[in-house]
Amino acid sequence: MKRVSAIEAIALELADELVICNLGYPSRELYALKDKATHFYMLGSMGLASSIGLGLALSQPRKVVVLDGDGSLLMNLGSLATIANHAPENYLLVVLDNQCYGSTGCQLTATSRAADLAAIATGAGVRDVWSASTIEEVRSGVHGSGVLVITVDSGNADVPIIDMEPVEIKRRFMREIAGV
Repeated sequence: MKRVSAIEAIALELADELVICNLGYPSRELYALKDKATHFYMLGSMGLASSIGLGLALSQPRKVVVLDGDGSLLMNLGSLATIANHAPENYLLVVLDNQCYGSTGCQLTATSRAADLAAIATGAGVRDVWSASTIEEVRSGVHGSGVLVITVDSGNADVPIIDMEPVEIKRRFMREIAGV
Protein backbone atom coordinates (compact mmCIF):
# COMPACT_ATOMS: atom_id res chain seq x y z
CA MET A 1 0.00 0.00 0.00
CA LYS A 2 1.21 3.49 -0.76
CA ARG A 3 1.76 5.86 2.18
CA VAL A 4 -0.56 8.43 0.62
CA SER A 5 -3.32 5.76 0.50
CA ALA A 6 -2.85 5.01 4.20
CA ILE A 7 -2.92 8.73 5.02
CA GLU A 8 -6.07 9.17 2.94
CA ALA A 9 -7.79 6.27 4.76
CA ILE A 10 -6.83 7.81 8.11
CA ALA A 11 -8.02 11.29 7.09
CA LEU A 12 -11.37 9.91 5.99
CA GLU A 13 -11.86 8.10 9.32
CA LEU A 14 -11.08 11.10 11.52
CA ALA A 15 -13.62 13.76 12.47
CA ASP A 16 -12.45 16.40 14.96
CA GLU A 17 -9.35 14.65 16.32
CA LEU A 18 -6.19 16.72 16.56
CA VAL A 19 -3.52 15.49 14.15
CA ILE A 20 0.21 16.09 14.45
CA CYS A 21 1.86 15.12 11.17
CA ASN A 22 5.52 14.27 10.64
CA LEU A 23 7.61 16.62 8.55
CA GLY A 24 8.29 16.30 4.85
CA TYR A 25 6.16 14.34 2.44
CA PRO A 26 3.69 12.93 5.00
CA SER A 27 2.65 16.49 5.92
CA ARG A 28 2.50 17.50 2.27
CA GLU A 29 0.40 14.45 1.44
CA LEU A 30 -2.06 15.04 4.29
CA TYR A 31 -2.31 18.73 3.39
CA ALA A 32 -3.05 17.90 -0.26
CA LEU A 33 -5.60 15.23 0.65
CA LYS A 34 -7.57 16.94 3.41
CA ASP A 35 -6.39 20.15 5.01
CA LYS A 36 -8.13 21.02 8.28
CA ALA A 37 -7.56 23.40 11.16
CA THR A 38 -7.19 20.32 13.37
CA HIS A 39 -4.00 19.37 11.49
CA PHE A 40 -0.59 20.55 12.64
CA TYR A 41 1.99 20.05 9.93
CA MET A 42 5.55 19.60 11.14
CA LEU A 43 7.90 21.59 8.94
CA GLY A 44 10.99 20.80 11.01
CA SER A 45 12.01 19.09 14.27
CA MET A 46 12.49 15.58 12.90
CA GLY A 47 11.80 12.95 15.53
CA LEU A 48 9.59 15.10 17.75
CA ALA A 49 6.07 14.52 16.41
CA SER A 50 5.45 11.66 18.90
CA SER A 51 6.53 13.81 21.85
CA ILE A 52 4.62 16.90 20.74
CA GLY A 53 1.49 14.81 20.27
CA LEU A 54 1.91 13.15 23.67
CA GLY A 55 2.23 16.51 25.41
CA LEU A 56 -0.89 17.71 23.65
CA ALA A 57 -2.85 14.58 24.61
CA LEU A 58 -1.83 14.97 28.25
CA SER A 59 -2.92 18.61 28.30
CA GLN A 60 -6.47 18.30 26.97
CA PRO A 61 -9.24 15.73 26.47
CA ARG A 62 -9.53 15.60 22.67
CA LYS A 63 -8.08 12.61 20.89
CA VAL A 64 -4.65 13.23 19.37
CA VAL A 65 -3.43 11.21 16.39
CA VAL A 66 0.23 11.50 15.45
CA LEU A 67 1.30 10.52 11.94
CA ASP A 68 4.99 9.73 12.18
CA GLY A 69 7.55 7.97 10.02
CA ASP A 70 9.87 5.13 10.87
CA GLY A 71 12.95 7.31 10.38
CA SER A 72 11.62 10.03 12.67
CA LEU A 73 10.58 7.60 15.39
CA LEU A 74 13.98 5.91 15.22
CA MET A 75 15.51 9.30 16.08
CA ASN A 76 13.47 9.47 19.30
CA LEU A 77 12.86 5.90 20.49
CA GLY A 78 12.81 7.13 24.08
CA SER A 79 9.39 8.64 23.37
CA LEU A 80 7.95 5.11 23.32
CA ALA A 81 8.86 4.58 26.98
CA THR A 82 7.31 7.94 27.88
CA ILE A 83 4.16 7.08 25.92
CA ALA A 84 4.00 3.75 27.78
CA ASN A 85 4.46 5.39 31.18
CA HIS A 86 1.67 7.93 30.63
CA ALA A 87 -0.57 5.78 28.38
CA PRO A 88 -3.26 8.39 27.70
CA GLU A 89 -6.42 6.88 26.25
CA ASN A 90 -6.76 9.88 23.91
CA TYR A 91 -3.42 9.30 22.14
CA LEU A 92 -2.56 7.25 19.08
CA LEU A 93 0.88 7.19 17.48
CA VAL A 94 0.60 6.01 13.87
CA VAL A 95 3.96 5.00 12.39
CA LEU A 96 4.03 4.96 8.60
CA ASP A 97 6.90 2.51 8.08
CA ASN A 98 8.25 2.73 4.54
CA GLN A 99 11.69 1.46 5.63
CA CYS A 100 13.41 4.61 4.38
CA TYR A 101 13.92 8.33 4.86
CA GLY A 102 11.41 9.25 2.18
CA SER A 103 11.86 13.00 2.23
CA THR A 104 15.64 12.96 1.73
CA GLY A 105 16.15 10.42 -1.04
CA CYS A 106 14.83 7.12 0.34
CA GLN A 107 17.98 6.07 2.21
CA LEU A 108 17.16 2.84 4.07
CA THR A 109 16.27 2.94 7.78
CA ALA A 110 16.93 0.22 10.34
CA THR A 111 13.41 -1.15 9.76
CA SER A 112 14.54 -2.28 6.31
CA ARG A 113 16.67 -4.86 8.08
CA ALA A 114 16.14 -6.07 11.64
CA ALA A 115 14.40 -3.29 13.60
CA ASP A 116 10.74 -3.98 14.37
CA LEU A 117 8.99 -0.86 15.67
CA ALA A 118 5.93 -2.75 16.93
CA ALA A 119 8.19 -5.06 18.98
CA ILE A 120 10.19 -2.07 20.23
CA ALA A 121 6.98 -0.30 21.31
CA THR A 122 5.83 -3.45 23.11
CA GLY A 123 9.25 -3.79 24.74
CA ALA A 124 9.04 -0.17 25.90
CA GLY A 125 5.82 -1.07 27.71
CA VAL A 126 3.17 0.31 25.35
CA ARG A 127 0.05 -1.67 26.23
CA ASP A 128 -1.80 -1.39 22.91
CA VAL A 129 0.37 -1.98 19.85
CA TRP A 130 -1.19 -2.78 16.50
CA SER A 131 0.20 -3.56 13.07
CA ALA A 132 -1.54 -2.90 9.77
CA SER A 133 -0.75 -3.64 6.15
CA THR A 134 -4.18 -3.23 4.53
CA ILE A 135 -6.56 -0.29 4.20
CA GLU A 136 -9.16 -2.16 6.28
CA GLU A 137 -6.66 -2.64 9.13
CA VAL A 138 -5.73 1.05 8.92
CA ARG A 139 -9.38 2.13 9.08
CA SER A 140 -10.09 0.05 12.18
CA GLY A 141 -6.74 0.70 13.87
CA VAL A 142 -6.97 4.49 13.71
CA HIS A 143 -9.83 4.44 16.22
CA GLY A 144 -7.70 2.92 18.95
CA SER A 145 -5.02 4.26 21.26
CA GLY A 146 -1.37 3.36 21.78
CA VAL A 147 0.78 2.65 18.74
CA LEU A 148 -0.27 1.57 15.25
CA VAL A 149 2.55 0.57 12.88
CA ILE A 150 1.49 0.60 9.23
CA THR A 151 3.68 -1.06 6.61
CA VAL A 152 3.72 1.08 3.46
CA ASP A 153 5.69 1.10 0.23
CA SER A 154 8.54 3.54 -0.22
CA GLY A 155 7.94 6.50 -2.48
CA ASN A 156 6.30 9.87 -2.29
CA ALA A 157 3.12 11.17 -3.87
CA ASP A 158 3.47 14.02 -6.35
CA VAL A 159 2.05 16.75 -4.12
CA PRO A 160 2.89 20.44 -3.81
CA ILE A 161 4.61 22.00 -0.85
CA ILE A 162 2.43 23.41 1.93
CA ASP A 163 1.64 26.99 1.01
CA MET A 164 1.14 28.22 4.59
CA GLU A 165 3.87 29.82 6.66
CA PRO A 166 4.83 27.93 9.84
CA VAL A 167 3.46 30.70 12.07
CA GLU A 168 0.11 30.52 10.24
CA ILE A 169 -0.04 26.73 10.78
CA LYS A 170 0.70 27.23 14.48
CA ARG A 171 -1.83 30.03 15.00
CA ARG A 172 -4.61 28.19 13.16
CA PHE A 173 -3.98 25.03 15.19
CA MET A 174 -3.85 26.92 18.49
CA ARG A 175 -7.17 28.65 17.68
CA GLU A 176 -8.67 25.23 16.97
CA ILE A 177 -7.48 23.86 20.33
CA ALA A 178 -8.81 26.93 22.14
CA GLY A 179 -12.15 26.61 20.36
CA VAL A 180 -11.96 30.16 18.99
